[in-house]
Amino acid sequence: MANDDEWAGDEPSNVSLLAEAAPLWGIETEYWDMFGKRHAASAPLIEGILQSLGVDCSSASAIEKALDARRREHREALLAPAVVVSASAPEVLLNVPDSLADAAVEITIAFEDGSQRSLTAPAGEPGNETPGGFNRLSLPLPNLPLGYHRIEARLGPLHASSFLIVTPDRAWEPEGAAVRARCGGIAVSLYSLRSSRNWGVGDFTDLESFLEWAARLGADFVSLNPLHAIANRVPYNTSPYLPNSIYYRNFLYLDVERLPEFSLSKWASSALASDAVRGEIAALRDAPNVEYERAARLKRRFLKLLFRSFLQHGGATDSAFLVYVTEQGEALRLFATYAALDEAIHRRYPDVWNWRSWPEPFRHAGSPAVDEFARTHWRAVMFEQWMQWRLDHQLASAQRRARDLGMSIGLYHDLALATDRFGADLWAHPRMFVEGCRVGAPPDDFSPLGQDWAFPPPNSEAHRHDGYRLFAESIRKNCRHGGALRIDHVMRFFRLYWIPEGMDAAQGTYVTDRHEDLVRVLALESVRNQVIIVGEDLGTVPDIARETLAKFGILSYRLFYFERDRAGRFREPHEYPADALVSVSTHDLPTLAGFWEGRDILARREAGILPGDEDFYRMIAERLVEKQKMLDLLHNLRLLPVAFPRDAAAVPAFAGELHSAIVGFLATTPCRLFLLNQEDLFKDGEQQNLPGTTAEYPNWRHKMKYAVEELETGVPAACAAMLRAWWERSGRLAGSAVES
Repeated sequence: MANDDEWAGDEPSNVSLLAEAAPLWGIETEYWDMFGKRHAASAPLIEGILQSLGVDCSSASAIEKALDARRREHREALLAPAVVVSASAPEVLLNVPDSLADAAVEITIAFEDGSQRSLTAPAGEPGNETPGGFNRLSLPLPNLPLGYHRIEARLGPLHASSFLIVTPDRAWEPEGAAVRARCGGIAVSLYSLRSSRNWGVGDFTDLESFLEWAARLGADFVSLNPLHAIANRVPYNTSPYLPNSIYYRNFLYLDVERLPEFSLSKWASSALASDAVRGEIAALRDAPNVEYERAARLKRRFLKLLFRSFLQHGGATDSAFLVYVTEQGEALRLFATYAALDEAIHRRYPDVWNWRSWPEPFRHAGSPAVDEFARTHWRAVMFEQWMQWRLDHQLASAQRRARDLGMSIGLYHDLALATDRFGADLWAHPRMFVEGCRVGAPPDDFSPLGQDWAFPPPNSEAHRHDGYRLFAESIRKNCRHGGALRIDHVMRFFRLYWIPEGMDAAQGTYVTDRHEDLVRVLALESVRNQVIIVGEDLGTVPDIARETLAKFGILSYRLFYFERDRAGRFREPHEYPADALVSVSTHDLPTLAGFWEGRDILARREAGILPGDEDFYRMIAERLVEKQKMLDLLHNLRLLPVAFPRDAAAVPAFAGELHSAIVGFLATTPCRLFLLNQEDLFKDGEQQNLPGTTAEYPNWRHKMKYAVEELETGVPAACAAMLRAWWERSGRLAGSAVES
């Protein structure tokens, strides 16, 4: 807790009340950064966060009133807004007033399949006394099926209805001998795939070709970037980690020529045959980086032609399409309406680029103006729904292909932490987000001033009162058509670093969430979808996070660069945990070749995000020290030939023997999953994203070094053979993989 000196300048009564209020709203009043420095939350910081949560902090009496209401809510509510229980020992907590201690409580459970069950129990069972004349009753429930149900409680004149979510105690794991299997996989950003047939952006047909190659290599899975819908506008809105929507996908990944409507559309066939279109496609393929806007403009033009054929051939009554739209429900309707509005308003007002600048009647998803637009522009809305349907088909085909090829996992998806504050999700579900604060990260080695990620935090109370339905949807939709799911920044379930408006990134603090509820819902979706869960637990990780994730069978995420002891020594393979995924780096970190050759440091200098030459040369010197530690480790483990230089300064380039040694090091760890980014397999020096830059670096645009047709030849074939040899030597080779 901060002392009075740290909160100097505030009225004493307010300081005391703010300190009292902080834990009731989950605000941490201090934290320790990765340098071991303690940071105390100031009174203005706590006040800013409380105000963003709707707490009136205008006076001491206002804060006292909010505190009283909060305590009464916790103490007197008969049922919590959402009751999340374990299927192995289900119980519900009820707040029972002393005056009704002799009454009986009647419980009715309405199951998701439509059936019901009732039970009666005395309300006067011994419990934990709470202030104010209430007792907390822990009522055991009978065996319950997993799922999303409703629960009602009646106690004398009191009545409460709530969500009841029955969950497993662990996330899904493959059955039988495969439970402890050690698997290998390749990571690729789908947009980066190059081929002689795509339209300048990797698509699902390219993915199937890549899967066939990976299966011959012996991979059990292929990891993808988040496939979320994005604005496809440069330079600010092309990050798959800051999407328009986490619930739907980017239409750029569609293979237009593979859609069934293509053979029915004479307009599309004629347009594709034109010299102008063929020239544009060739230019997009030959471009050194992905050209989002040009590719989106071209694909959208053709997709509209195909949608016209879809309608002309009775597609609006297609039973499969109607089933998909019905199953997706309100979430798809809102997303499609947003996308149609976005296009229509930008066409009319070219300088308007996001919904916060739309004409006021359209800024609210439930407004009469929006409903009228959806009614009169039903074709535009249906077009967006149709694209998502076709995306779902082509992605499903890719996962089927992976499993048919013998991959035990297939596609490994990625769920982003963020959603763009100018995007569809904020427009459709504003109450699920907190206005007035942004999410970020405290100071660390890579960002000494902290990080401001510029998107709003989730509203924990709103999600709880909604029965975590949207949260569950985010997991369910991203599990779809895959065998594993990575949760970006899994610490979000435990706490997030909040920065109030008017403060910089170093001035924030952590706000906790109901992690037990969230992890249990995650486990439920994992079991129902039979998907392995990997939690990206990098950075400052509280002990409770790793302990909880391990308890629920969620794999940890370990990177070669970061696995060191307190003295800075790189850990040896046997020191890595078994229940984890191991890799070299992420999209935000340098590749192996980039790290060794200092290309990331040079890129920062060229982008102008290093203060001066002194910092540049300091970072180069520090990098040489890190490289020497790596080299010493690899020599000590005899992963390098005796004749290989022992002085890192004598190895300026990322040599083949060094490449093999690091890959071998990671392959021989006990970690259940080993993931190698394609950039690290093919010794590419350029990373996908350079944090702290927008237009200064081609973030999220870097194409794969080799086209998919080249993977069986020359250098890529030699790299693949090296990796396969390590997989075979370490027991990671997929036993059922297609043979070369």
